[in-house]
Amino acid sequence: MTAARPPFPPFDERTARQKVQAAEDAWNTRDPERVALAYTEDTVWRNRDRHLTGRAEVTAFLREKWARELDYVLRKELWAYEGDRIAVRFQYECRDAAGQWWRAYGNELWEFAPDGLMSRREASINDVRISAAERRLTGPRPAGERNPLPLW
Repeated sequence: MTAARPPFPPFDERTARQKVQAAEDAWNTRDPERVALAYTEDTVWRNRDRHLTGRAEVTAFLREKWARELDYVLRKELWAYEGDRIAVRFQYECRDAAGQWWRAYGNELWEFAPDGLMSRREASINDVRISAAERRLTGPRPAGERNPLPLW
């Protein structure tokens, strides 16, 4: 059994921001097992055109993702919240095995169980080819940084 993950729904602005920052921090570890523990055993995901069910599928998906998305760095920003749901916008940068850099933009819709684990995640993502000189994200967010994401 996975430990509960505060903060718990219903969310207010402070707790929604905490949840978003915790997700960003976890994903930036690129540790599939650690990240997957934030989701319910029966979590349901839509990620681009992939549909996943269960923590085991999520873990396998994340292993594959970070094996091909090298030097991955992510930023998330709270978009909206209500009750047990949070919406975020995000962007991440990574390079592929050939050395091509990419920036991905997207939105996620999250739904949480009462124990604070995410039971549903729906992600819509678009990729843009960039040069190394166009990179904006080069590591974890500096402590205390709350700058909004650049739109483009």
